Amino acid sequence: MRIQVRLFAGLREVAGWAQREVDGVERVADVWPALGLGHEPEGLLYAVNREYADRGQELRDGDEVAVIPPVSGGAFRVTDEPLSLEGVVTEVADERAGGIATFTGTVRRQSRGREVTQLEYEAYAEMAEDVMAGIAKDLEVRYDLCSVAIHHRVGRLEVGEASVVIAVSAPHRQDALAACKDAIDRLKETVPLWKKEVYEGGEEWIGRGS
Repeated sequence: MRIQVRLFAGLREVAGWAQREVDGVERVADVWPALGLGHEPEGLLYAVNREYADRGQELRDGDEVAVIPPVSGGAFRVTDEPLSLEGVVTEVADERAGGIATFTGTVRRQSRGREVTQLEYEAYAEMAEDVMAGIAKDLEVRYDLCSVAIHHRVGRLEVGEASVVIAVSAPHRQDALAACKDAIDRLKETVPLWKKEVYEGGEEWIGRGS
């Protein structure tokens, strides 16, 4: 049986490749040992055909398995173009809405006691947009909402540029505000997006929740 394996961010840099075929694996748990990259790092996640999968899931010939390092990100869009807060607000505009809550994440100059010169974001884009849509569906179950929009930037970002913009519309402001906060928290925990902080004299991949 042959599958396609994709690596991202720091894993790709360590291995020296981004995608390759692997033979002789039956379950997700077999994938990392088959790559011959040494000890499996803590916190890895796996996705099979763009859906998160547990280690016991059986594989079929032709499956695509993404090996995902800890994550940092239409209405749910990953793009290398500059982001527009006005754009996401327009996407959630609704006559039923009594309020629209927004969040803009920007690149800051200082981080972890060091001077940041730029950030580099990478995403498993095809899956990231699906996961963002899933976050919105969960929020719509928990809160009385009209609409949710999430856009995340990838590529190189300079200090002060927007990395993520979120807008949530709802009949009542309390739901809009609470859902907007939950949206950014969930995005940082679950969406396959990675951030490299570039400093004066060094760089570092930053993991989940950053």
